[in-house]
Amino acid sequence: MDSGSSSEVALEFLPYFCAYKDGRVERFFGTNVVPPSIDSHGGTATKDVQIVQETGLIAPPCPSLLSWRGLLHGFASLVAEANIVAVSVAYRLAKEHPVPIGYEDSWVALRWVASHFTGEGPEAWLREHVDFQHVFLAGDSMGGNIVHNMATRAGVEGLPGVRLLGICLVHPYFARKETVGTCVADRLWLFSCPATSGLGCSRVLIFIAEKDETRDNGLFYYETLRMSGWGGVVEIVEADGEEHVFHLFRPNCEKALALLKKLASFIDQDNA
Repeated sequence: MDSGSSSEVALEFLPYFCAYKDGRVERFFGTNVVPPSIDSHGGTATKDVQIVQETGLIAPPCPSLLSWRGLLHGFASLVAEANIVAVSVAYRLAKEHPVPIGYEDSWVALRWVASHFTGEGPEAWLREHVDFQHVFLAGDSMGGNIVHNMATRAGVEGLPGVRLLGICLVHPYFARKETVGTCVADRLWLFSCPATSGLGCSRVLIFIAEKDETRDNGLFYYETLRMSGWGGVVEIVEADGEEHVFHLFRPNCEKALALLKKLASFIDQDNA
């Protein structure tokens, strides 16, 4: 390939990433990979687990909560606050791994976790510490999209031995061919393919941010779910004056801590 073509831009979506015609993707920020430790934060322990060796699909800590994308830099803080076991799914990203690979990776991870309900799965933390009757899914940005799709698929195909109680979407991103309010997602349609349908859970919590360009996606999702005949309880919470995934950039700010506490309360509600 001509060396000049390696710098030709196929899609630029600032400030998030730039995709080049030679297949490279340059990401300008992302979730930092933190090594696992026995006491990484506030008395919580983390570990890495490789689910599929060929693809590198991993589940860094372990449930009641499965998380997608960068949800909460203070992930260990959420574990401590909600007194849960959590699994963070590192699925393969587009455009190197185009849709539906990320969804399939996520479903494999969810089914892998569910396989431990009999007490015979390979991961001791899941066998010994998880209440599979109290399972939640959560994700931010594109992770919120994946959470919706996993809950829908669980509702259709089922997860034997698992009771999915609720899902949380933080600043969810749903690419659409049409414009939703102020969120123009035409250029990213090929990167995501969401669907709207019944969910395999009874509660949904949605976080949006006032200055987030995907804010209208969250509102649209909320209104669509309320009118869908789904029959569960949906709640939406807005952070005034904040932008997309602000909690990842300023995890210790007042509104990020409030988000964490609200999510912890959402999870703990069924354990009270």
